[in-house]
Amino acid sequence: MDGDDEVSAQMIDEIYANGGDIDSRQPHRPIIINGEQLDVEAYAALYAGRTKIRRLMFIADHCDNNVAMQLEALRMAYDEVKKGENTQLFREVVNKIDGRLGQGYGPDPGWSEAVERRAEQRKEKLENELNAYRTNLIKESIRMGYNDFGDFYYAHGALGDAFKNYVRTRDYCTTSKHIIHMCLNAILVSIEMGQFTHVSSYVGKAEQSPDALDAITVAKLRAAGGLALLEARKYKLAARKFLETGHELGNNYSEVIAPQDIATYGGLCALASFDRAELKALHSLFLLLNSKVIDNLNFRNFLELVPEVRELIHDFYSRYVVLWLTFGFFLFVLVLVATFVELS
Repeated sequence: MDGDDEVSAQMIDEIYANGGDIDSRQPHRPIIINGEQLDVEAYAALYAGRTKIRRLMFIADHCDNNVAMQLEALRMAYDEVKKGENTQLFREVVNKIDGRLGQGYGPDPGWSEAVERRAEQRKEKLENELNAYRTNLIKESIRMGYNDFGDFYYAHGALGDAFKNYVRTRDYCTTSKHIIHMCLNAILVSIEMGQFTHVSSYVGKAEQSPDALDAITVAKLRAAGGLALLEARKYKLAARKFLETGHELGNNYSEVIAPQDIATYGGLCALASFDRAELKALHSLFLLLNSKVIDNLNFRNFLELVPEVRELIHDFYSRYVVLWLTFGFFLFVLVLVATFVELS
């Protein structure tokens, strides 16, 4: 247990050292978007919370050649961020808008001041409650107190503080479900901060209590594990994690990932890393020639949501097979010619 405490302390220190703004560490790389207009509203509807806002801001940052789409993404990001309490993220969105959407999408200091005032009152209340729980040594109440603090800091964008308080609940967990709840919270915050080594660590901790895992939680852990492996550029392992993600995931993890992302990430990672036999098993999802590929039948549900990826895998494999058949034919002809020459 002491060893685990040291590891958690190191994780917390590393998070504070690295910070939570992963965008600041990556250069701006414009993306060329084709003539087909992206339905920003439909795309954003796949996500929730901070992830929805960050993806809208990503779209705005990478479509400089399409001002209408850029402003639409920023407008939606502004409306979404005002539903929450993250004034820091709100100011970031306002700075990107830079007055281009009119007075209705400006700094709104009144809203920011009201949110920050309520935050101070809420924080004081949480501190008083937690101190009372500690005095009375009520273990479950202390766990909930730290968890409430984690939720508070997460809502206000203080991801390092959120992580620290979520992890502190571990010492007061009395059931496997409590441990899993702690792990899922730590995974969520770690993903948003780009700390994917911590994602892998807490996925592993959660999977140590298989009896307490329901199908949706298992799917969430597979998806999170796949993201961590993708970030580490372990594409084959990432593909397998995404292929193992159950259809139960549905829209239950929209604060992190959409079902369409499972298909896209899993399909592209498979194309980049799978050998011929593995691609054949994946291809059989569409042809239904191999009903024994149980794990991959779940993935088929995701692929139906992204027909472009489905067709990409189909075309890639089909041409791959044609290439090998052509090679085999010419090899057969060469053998016949060599045999004929030898006999003559």
